[in-house]
Amino acid sequence: MSQGRLDPDPDLSAVRFGSDGLVPAIAQDDDTGAVLMLAWMNRESLAETLATGRMVYWSRSRRERWAKGDTSGDVQTVVGAWYDCDGDTLLFRVRQAGRGACHTGEFTCFHRPLGPGAPAV
Repeated sequence: MSQGRLDPDPDLSAVRFGSDGLVPAIAQDDDTGAVLMLAWMNRESLAETLATGRMVYWSRSRRERWAKGDTSGDVQTVVGAWYDCDGDTLLFRVRQAGRGACHTGEFTCFHRPLGPGAPAV
């Protein structure tokens, strides 16, 4: 991989998209290992991500393509991509630019501890 680019014509047959045509995609910070966010991809957004090296998702609420950073400037550049043993979840190591991944302005979407005594991320 150079400059965040992956295989521009990947074989996506190992990826198991759900009945809604989507697969969950986890974005993890390449520098810190922190989980930044979980979002969804359809076949087209996954192929575009792999071809361009920039994270592109499918917005379930807006029902449209969502390239991370188009409106916020908080772009995610792909360092590496994997799928799990069942082929039904994706993991991306990314370089996060801007304020962070979360629409609230936090660096990670997982900034709220669940229960007392939970350590900060």
